[in-house]
Amino acid sequence: MRIAELFYSIQGEGALIGVPSVFVRTSGCNLRCWWCDTPYTSWAPEGADMSIAEVCAYARENSTGYVVVTGGEPMIAPEIGPLTRELKALGQHITIETAGTVFAGVDCDLMSISPKLANSTPWEREGGRWANQHERLRVQPDVLRRLMRAFAYQLKFVVREPADMAELTALVRELGAEASRVVLMPEGKEPGVLRERGQWLAEICKREGFRFTPRLHVELYGNRRGT
Repeated sequence: MRIAELFYSIQGEGALIGVPSVFVRTSGCNLRCWWCDTPYTSWAPEGADMSIAEVCAYARENSTGYVVVTGGEPMIAPEIGPLTRELKALGQHITIETAGTVFAGVDCDLMSISPKLANSTPWEREGGRWANQHERLRVQPDVLRRLMRAFAYQLKFVVREPADMAELTALVRELGAEASRVVLMPEGKEPGVLRERGQWLAEICKREGFRFTPRLHVELYGNRRGT
């Protein structure tokens, strides 16, 4: 399978924030968020072909028990099912980070689902050539419900401005998601931007009963690969 990078860091977002984890980042995505912070897995995919055995060997050598399979969009990786089963056989807790547009048979302890709001659509980037496909695919309610039924989950939304909340709350209601499983994260790649947006987003979380997550890895290491 095509792997963009393997690294050992801490989980910077969501329910398991701060947990030391091995990250398996697959390359390739069916969406094109204009603010994507891993363009080397989507806009300009890169990486190396690796076997499941090679990935598992890295996890065996480096993991303290937690593996995050992320992307790109890992659920479109052809060998995602066998990979997660082999990682589970090693005794790993597995988080899968997905946009929730595709269902695949996987072993997963936490399905971290990040439905993409309208703020993600690349109407102007590269002349808007990806915008229609992205807009058509970015929210798949039937797939989201199926993932939520099949796995322990969190719904993690990237919020850019307060106006995003109308779309977000409507989708949460449509899906019947528990408020305690809804996680809001400010969009941004710079610590200063994240702090500014985090201040008003935290107040929204207090009002709505949602969870707030910073982007701890950006605060600690900056916006760079391998963190």
